[in-house]
Amino acid sequence: MSQTPSPDHHIPARDEHIHTSWSRDHDPIRTVESGDVVRFDCRDATNGRLDADSTVEDVAALAGTLPGHALTGPVDVADARPGDVLAVDLLSFDHEGIGFSYFYGGDEGTGLLPEEFPDPGLHVWDLDGDVGHFVNGIDVPLAPFPGNLGVAPADGGEHSTTPPRRVGGNLDVKHLTAGSTLYLPVEVAGARFSIGDCHGAQGDGEVCVTGIEAPMTVTARLRLVSGMDIEQPQFETDGPFSATDGGRVYATTGISDDLMDASKKAIRHMISHLHRTRGLTRSEAYLLCSAIVDLKINEVVDAPNWVVSAYLPQSIFPE
Repeated sequence: MSQTPSPDHHIPARDEHIHTSWSRDHDPIRTVESGDVVRFDCRDATNGRLDADSTVEDVAALAGTLPGHALTGPVDVADARPGDVLAVDLLSFDHEGIGFSYFYGGDEGTGLLPEEFPDPGLHVWDLDGDVGHFVNGIDVPLAPFPGNLGVAPADGGEHSTTPPRRVGGNLDVKHLTAGSTLYLPVEVAGARFSIGDCHGAQGDGEVCVTGIEAPMTVTARLRLVSGMDIEQPQFETDGPFSATDGGRVYATTGISDDLMDASKKAIRHMISHLHRTRGLTRSEAYLLCSAIVDLKINEVVDAPNWVVSAYLPQSIFPE
């Protein structure tokens, strides 16, 4: 792997560099030239509200109190204009040795299966090099990426950081790891790029509503691309695309005439499998599914039912 170039700019995660909404009216904290390398210090999604001593009571206290993801920025790119495309070359990620997977109580209605988990859940991860330690000797391979990154929308006012948008935002594409490039359509002068919500790892689906949420530093190159016209984000990346690639997996299927219901069934069956065969509590199994299990659409053409499967890599287990 080539060495990460020295950054032209460093944006520390000070309060004046953090915002929790998307808006074209956020003042840029720095203007960079196309091609500059920027080192962004990013807080975790809770804006530092959790730490190594946190409990499920602290997760319950978070519910309904977070204004949005803590994003570092915005950074303007000189000469960026509406209709341009901003390429974000993700060069490197450095975690701080800690991460958090959690879900809120079922009354909050978040995650894939809120009706099955009335009480909140939490696992504080010890991130050790390129693995994260779970329970019962289970180690999850780390593949860091930013969950939330994008440019300012043209629409006026402030906008939530929760849903993804045509200009990026909470994409949660776990394949935006080091070496990948994200292309974003620019809608406002300067582009106004921001980044945050970094994850140490995540299963496709992020089913409990969090991956391994972690404070992290991201080094990226920001450059304008000529002759490219896109309506929504696009990206380039390298495989492997899953912790399941090249190894044995155990998979559970969900079959339904609705893709969301099929997804729920696949994860519900996987939780039961982990509880029965690996001795995890159902809460632990739900958290682990969000961090490592990949949901895959197997078919959408055999009406009236579709198939979604949940893929679990066997390599994470101590034996």
